[in-house]
Amino acid sequence: MDDRPFSLARRLRISAVALVVAWFFLPGLQDWIPLWVPFLAFAALELHFLVGGLRERGSVPGTRGRSPQASDIEELGGEEWLEPVLVEVDGRDVFLPEGAESEEEVEELPLPQRRGSLLGRLEGVAVVGVLAFVLLVLVPRGGWDGLDDGDRARTQALLSAEAGRIAGHEARVHCDARGETVGIVQHADGVAEVGGRNAFLTPQICFRLYRLAFKDDEGAFSQTARAIAVLAHEAWHLHGETDEGVTNCYAFQSGVLLGRRLGLSDGTAARMMRQQLADNATFARAAPEYLVPRECRDGGRLDLAPGSSRFP
Repeated sequence: MDDRPFSLARRLRISAVALVVAWFFLPGLQDWIPLWVPFLAFAALELHFLVGGLRERGSVPGTRGRSPQASDIEELGGEEWLEPVLVEVDGRDVFLPEGAESEEEVEELPLPQRRGSLLGRLEGVAVVGVLAFVLLVLVPRGGWDGLDDGDRARTQALLSAEAGRIAGHEARVHCDARGETVGIVQHADGVAEVGGRNAFLTPQICFRLYRLAFKDDEGAFSQTARAIAVLAHEAWHLHGETDEGVTNCYAFQSGVLLGRRLGLSDGTAARMMRQQLADNATFARAAPEYLVPRECRDGGRLDLAPGSSRFP
């Protein structure tokens, strides 16, 4: 095992913080990795440290617990390395090394022990500071929430017009920033009124389409393909299609023209939708109703352009 567990913990913690911060600055990373992934990884790491520390404090007598190993004692301070305990000093609860009765006695401890204690506290403060900066400063300015009212309005207007082309009538696409209709809780990237006029997309889908249409940013191939397919899928629901598998089949075909209208080349748009069709069987394992029918093929009953040899 590693004789210096705190060095390993420090490296892991720094790596986790770097991943969280990098998510906001590395081009394309936001398309590949959802925001909750780095934060979940960081939270899991901190929870691991917490649980590990509690288990060590509760370990059976005679085991190491949180005390240093023999190599640490020999290298960094001899027998003065003691287990910290909670004691009352002048009416306050403070952590002191076992056997110490006042905070002044701590100053008499060897420098390595005091330095290690101070470094641990500073690391904790630094971690909290980084997370506070990310959550309070960076997050509100990123993604869909970072767009001004004008950009959000013209994006929704464009998506509404494109959805209306597929639906065959007026449509209104709403980017559900509050997560009341779509999102992680609802387990959906989009939802629409079958035969109606209103469709709702997650802010992530809307932002990806905004970047494509107005910034000429194709982003990550699979993420952009998914965003186009979701918009086309909900548009076909607005058209009146109820079957999810058939709706997917139509969406993958309409997604080629939709992608071109949003700024993709014809070849890229076609490759994206072919990827979506190829991945459909895998994704549909969790939701079989979304599996496209066998007739979703070139020349099949669901082929929207039977005169063309390209599908979708």
